[in-house]
Amino acid sequence: MTTGVIPGGHNPEPRPTGERMPQQRHQPGQASPHVETRSRSSVITARAAATFEPLGRSVATARAFVRDTLQGWGFADVVDDAVVLTSELVTNAVVHAGTHADVLCLRADDGVRIEVADRYPEREVPLQGSAVNMGSPDREGGRGLQLCAALAARWGVEYTSTHKNVWFQLDLPERPVGTRAAGPSLPADLLPLADSRVRVAVVQIDRKGSISSWNEDAEEIFGHTAAQVTGKPLTDLAAWPHTPGTGTGIAEALQLSRWEGSYGVRGADGRVTAVYASHLRVRDTGGEPSTVCLLVRDHERAVLQTPLRLPASEAGGASDGQSSDPFEVFIGSPAPDDLDGLLQRTVERARDMLDGDSAFLLLATDDETELEVRASTGLPSARQRFARVPVEAGPGRYGSARMPAVHDDLAAVPGAVPLLAGTGMRSVVTVPLKVEGRLTGSLGVAAEAPGRYSNEEALRLQFAADRIALAVESARLGELERLRRGSLSFLVEASDLLAGTLDRDQTLALMAQMTVPTLATWCAVYTIADQASDPYLSYVLHEDEELIDGIKSLLAKVPPPDPVPTPGARVWTAPGEHAHQAALRSSMRSLGLTGGPTRQVSSGIGPTLATASAVGGETVVLPLVARNRVIGMLTLGKPTDEHFRQEILELAEDLSRRAALALDNARLYSERTAISQALQRSLLPPGTPHIEGMEVEVIYRAAGEGNEVGGDFYDVFPIADNAYGFAIGDVCGTGPNAAAVTGLARHALRLLAREGLSGPAVLERLNSAILDEGDRSRFLTLLYGEMRPQEDGSAEMKVVCAGHPLPLRLRQDGTVEAAAEPQPLLGVIEDLDLYEQTVTLDPGDVLLCVTDGVTERREGTRMLGDDGLADVLTTCTGLTAGAVAARIMRAVERFASDAPSDDMAILAMRVPGLQKD
Repeated sequence: MTTGVIPGGHNPEPRPTGERMPQQRHQPGQASPHVETRSRSSVITARAAATFEPLGRSVATARAFVRDTLQGWGFADVVDDAVVLTSELVTNAVVHAGTHADVLCLRADDGVRIEVADRYPEREVPLQGSAVNMGSPDREGGRGLQLCAALAARWGVEYTSTHKNVWFQLDLPERPVGTRAAGPSLPADLLPLADSRVRVAVVQIDRKGSISSWNEDAEEIFGHTAAQVTGKPLTDLAAWPHTPGTGTGIAEALQLSRWEGSYGVRGADGRVTAVYASHLRVRDTGGEPSTVCLLVRDHERAVLQTPLRLPASEAGGASDGQSSDPFEVFIGSPAPDDLDGLLQRTVERARDMLDGDSAFLLLATDDETELEVRASTGLPSARQRFARVPVEAGPGRYGSARMPAVHDDLAAVPGAVPLLAGTGMRSVVTVPLKVEGRLTGSLGVAAEAPGRYSNEEALRLQFAADRIALAVESARLGELERLRRGSLSFLVEASDLLAGTLDRDQTLALMAQMTVPTLATWCAVYTIADQASDPYLSYVLHEDEELIDGIKSLLAKVPPPDPVPTPGARVWTAPGEHAHQAALRSSMRSLGLTGGPTRQVSSGIGPTLATASAVGGETVVLPLVARNRVIGMLTLGKPTDEHFRQEILELAEDLSRRAALALDNARLYSERTAISQALQRSLLPPGTPHIEGMEVEVIYRAAGEGNEVGGDFYDVFPIADNAYGFAIGDVCGTGPNAAAVTGLARHALRLLAREGLSGPAVLERLNSAILDEGDRSRFLTLLYGEMRPQEDGSAEMKVVCAGHPLPLRLRQDGTVEAAAEPQPLLGVIEDLDLYEQTVTLDPGDVLLCVTDGVTERREGTRMLGDDGLADVLTTCTGLTAGAVAARIMRAVERFASDAPSDDMAILAMRVPGLQKD
């Protein structure tokens, strides 16, 4: 990957002017086609570019590049959408198109634009306006442009003769720069002082920071005429900062969308005039940005200065009969920006308003069948947070959450408000939160004394709930949208990681590491080998590594959950109950309460209590279903008294489906690999026999990952008393098809040789058997021979070389010569006329037989060849057969830096030298 970052830069165009404009398909109601709605004058303030190779891992690298770039620019609000879109578009380029992907990130004033270009422009582009069948949501291809249409503010496609470029733009969410507030009505003597005529200098600054407009009031205040200052940088006139402690420079202030503050301006007489300024950044009709500066003398700042907004309590007391915003009266000012802060402020104000002992707020699920605890005060919030209660629960019908309700004494109506069970609260008032008639939540205030609340308090609380319901729902929907977009980004990365391995143990580890701590505090994975097997605890992970062994030991004592194929998460209470019981027994034993002698506190009580706390919260089980079969369960847990959010459970369910498929794929791959290896091992000789008076060594390497047998083969086997057969051959090709012919040749050689046939007769019958295979037949080179050790210490070798590299004989004096003559190979013609040759090996001589994978070893245009092999063999004088084979293999491996691409077999046979007395 190559990257480049270009900070700054103010080129208004992100592309060269010679390229064609992006063409975007449109749906009814959108802008006209072939017109890019993005303003052509947007200022590009930074660029980042990278190129990714056509490899699967490039997708994850591209996601990391975009995430790091946008976070570095401070665009965290759009990171998730950008990562998802980039992932899809880069996948299309490097996986489906098989080309390099060029990613360009452009930072502008109003957002970010990302362009992904590939080098395969001929592909068809689906039309956004036409009906497109997306198929399964898990399908890999065809989603990139559809996601652009769904998530991006603007997008388009550009073509050149060599590239296809897809771009999309994500706008930053609009945030108010400031909040204006109305000031109180004041008597005339309290109004701020100003000159008889208030002069407001209006100065306009272009994008380079130079003055382009200077009005008459500016001339009057500072003494410079417009002609004198036009074109000069404002920094030449500004005395910055005039107010001590101002951290923003004038250049930075002019780039802000809005700014207010004090500084000084040097007049024509050289004196500095203190001014109060309000800067507003605008664009003219041509789209060019500029800054309008309104300046008044500093003592007249009240003309421009935004009044500070007072807290609600102070504003209400000073308004003198004027009404205030009911929302601010209840929540206070400023309102919290996040949902959790808003909800917590709400329950605290509700409790204080009704002088209660506790308060709680629940939000409704999307189907309004359950309420989820989101904030509470005066209650054990850790235990209650994210707990869910059904809307229709209890004799008091919690469905009354849709209407205000007052309970004078909860002791008389048990279960009326399940949330308060066991808390000591006696009286409670609850009111609904509704938006457009739809139940969105419930707000309640409770007290420890009975009969504390009446209908009057209910109406007051309902009035407050009506004021905050819309704000709460808006914040909830915003949080939900952020969670869903973050979930989409999480699932994209999870799918990429799971698809990157076919190892079962690594898949289990990835599954657990993706859930902890993102989704849960701890997790356990159970696997099921087959339908007749019980679930087996395969992996346990906790965010605190010291607790893993304790949880594993605990779960080993608990019966595993039932493998129910029903989708969705279901609560599993067994681990928590067992943990609490074990902790209780441990505590009682340590205190001597079990009837036995009193003992001091055991050192084991610590881990027991820690384990109970770790698994004491909510535990859920999700089935791992793949190919209509339950292959395991994913168990997620929380610490004591914690619950899962519904959105987290939905995300975990999506993850479990992907993880189940990845785990099943790993299982199938492991089974296929085991079968393949078992079959391949059956094609190898059972072992090299011990031959009295001979040294025999074999080195065999099959090409390709996971292959134990290829197109090359060897064999050494007994034929009769003191007679042994040996063979080394090479089937055309590599892999399983070649290995099938290997098995035929090796087994046929043994059978035919033991029938007492001569070498040529054995090979002629093997040739007929290969030709009988028809379309599956492959030609075969084979060196076959028989060896007979002699009483004088020599060995007689009868060999037939059918199209195979010739065997080499190494004498004791270091000379090397061919030990046979070449003859036709097998599997090509029917009628062969083969003959055998006899070679006598003297003590200390070596007969070396190799396949062409050895002699054809290449490094660029160089090849080892027969001469190179002979040169290596000349250095092996006096070595044993094993040392000769090892030296040949080392020479072959060192000849080239790349891994061998062909099968290799080396058979070395040596007659030991005579022993001297």
